[in-house]
Amino acid sequence: MSDATRELAMFPLGSVLFPGMPLPLRVFEPRYVAMLSSVLGETEREFGVVLIERGSEVGGGDVRFGVGTVARIASVEITEGSIVLLATGAARFEVVRWLADDPFPRAQVRELDGLELDAAAVSALAAAEALVRATITRASEFVELPWSADIALSEESAERIWQVAGIAPLGPLDQFALLRSRTATELLARLVEETQAADARFTVRWADDRQDDGDLPQWPLSRPRPGRVNRTRVQQLHTKTSGLR
Repeated sequence: MSDATRELAMFPLGSVLFPGMPLPLRVFEPRYVAMLSSVLGETEREFGVVLIERGSEVGGGDVRFGVGTVARIASVEITEGSIVLLATGAARFEVVRWLADDPFPRAQVRELDGLELDAAAVSALAAAEALVRATITRASEFVELPWSADIALSEESAERIWQVAGIAPLGPLDQFALLRSRTATELLARLVEETQAADARFTVRWADDRQDDGDLPQWPLSRPRPGRVNRTRVQQLHTKTSGLR
């Protein structure tokens, strides 16, 4: 890992961004509009995404985790009262120190090394991916999920491993634990463990809370957080035909 650091505009969110995964956002809060105005004027149109530990995406005063992912802006659309953008996860980073939040959150960050996959890790990735896809297939009978079981992923193993983690039906804290992985072996072992646990939870929840009218509950089983664009709609627009490659 390099000791070099850099200043990065930051967008704390209630969800985890993995390398190689799309990030749709609807930006309306003034400080993040100001952030985009600054970022879009730079050669590298990037900002950092970290998971909020405590607090809200809107209004400030949140407590943030210290590992995140660089988001590279792919497209921007100006709509009435907000900005809709699509970004893609790039390198992971750790926060060295937080800077002032005025006019928008910023931090000094250090990029983390990418994960190296040897032949054994590539084989383990294939097994983990099969488990994740099978779990999505079963879970989709119980809840509506943002990713389909047959979505196409990158051919590059170093990117594919993160995309498999990204489509797994896990909560943000489990995803953050994956994001912090130091090796491919650690990531895949934890991914398998958490996916198996999620599969069991889906089955138990369905047995306990089956709805007589046949409607499927939404995933996640909570209110959507402000500032996020519907992932299913984004998948239809950007990944249905080409996947995440």
